[in-house]
Amino acid sequence: MPNNGLVHPIFVLNSLDASVSVIDPATWTETKRIPTGKEPHHLYLTPDEKSLIVANALGDSLTFLDPKTAEVQRTVRGILDPYQLRFSPDMKWLITAANRLNHVDIYRWDGKDVTLSKRISTGKTPSHLWVDSSSSTVYSTMQDSDELVAIDLASQTVKWRVKTGSLPADVYGSPDDKTLFIGMTGGEGVEVYDVSGGKEAKLIKTIPTGKGAHAFRGAGDKRHIYVSNRVANSISKIDMQTLTAVAQLPGPTGPDCMDVSADGKLILLSSRWAKKMTVIDTETRKVLRQVNVGKSPHGVWTLDHAPR
Repeated sequence: MPNNGLVHPIFVLNSLDASVSVIDPATWTETKRIPTGKEPHHLYLTPDEKSLIVANALGDSLTFLDPKTAEVQRTVRGILDPYQLRFSPDMKWLITAANRLNHVDIYRWDGKDVTLSKRISTGKTPSHLWVDSSSSTVYSTMQDSDELVAIDLASQTVKWRVKTGSLPADVYGSPDDKTLFIGMTGGEGVEVYDVSGGKEAKLIKTIPTGKGAHAFRGAGDKRHIYVSNRVANSISKIDMQTLTAVAQLPGPTGPDCMDVSADGKLILLSSRWAKKMTVIDTETRKVLRQVNVGKSPHGVWTLDHAPR
C-alpha cells in the first residue's frame, strides 16, 4: 500500500490505555507504545515543529515527544486537566480546555516553557478550541451547557457566549475568520456561524452530515474540511464557501480525530470503538487498511500532514 509521502511516525493517542501508539507508515505497523499520563486526548505541534505535545487530561500533565524520532523529550506537570490544546498563531499563547473542571487556561509560551497567565471560568465542560488568525480571539465550545464562548486574548476575558445545538464538539474557523463551523455530537450536522468583524456569533446554517458530527480536519486546500460523524460511522467533506457537504466517506467504528497526508489523498482516522487507526483513500472513498492500536484511540498526528 502506498504511503503517499508519509515518512515520519504517525502518533495515535490511546485514551484509556494512557499511551501513544507509534505507527511506521512504511510498514503500517505499530512499532512501539509510549506511556503517558492518564487519559491523553489531544495533541498539538509546537510552533517550531520540534515537539509534539500530548495533553494528558486526568494526568494533569503534558508529554513532549520528538515528532521525527518518537522519543520522549520531557514531561511538564501541574497543568490542570488539559483535555484540548491549541497555540495562538502569533506563538505567544498556549490555550488549554479543562473539560472536567469547567475552565479555559491561557499560558504564556516563551518557546520552551509555559507559564499560567489566566484561568477563565467558562461554562459546563469546555470541549474544543479555535484561535483566529490574528491571535485576538479564542473560541471554545461548551459540551454540556450547549454554548459557544469567545475569549478576548488581549484582556483574557469572556467577550460573549451564545447558545448552540446539542453537545457542541470541535470548532473550525474559515481562513478569512468570518465563519465558524461546529460539530454537533448530539445532532446530525455542522452548525455554521457568522463571526465576521469580531461580532457575536450568529447561526446562519446547519449542514446535514450525519449523526454525531464531531471532529474537523482541513483537507489542505483552504476550502474544504472533513468532519467525522461518530454515530453515523462516516466522514463528510464540507465546502466552506458553498456551506454544503460535497462528499461522504466511510468512517468505521466511532470515527473521531483524524489527520490528512500532505498530498491530501489519505485520511488517518482514529476508530475509537475498534482499537484501530483506519486509513482512508480520499479519492476512491474506500478504506485501505486498519492498524491495531490501544484502547479508545483519540488524537492522531503526523509531521507529514496537509496544510492546516
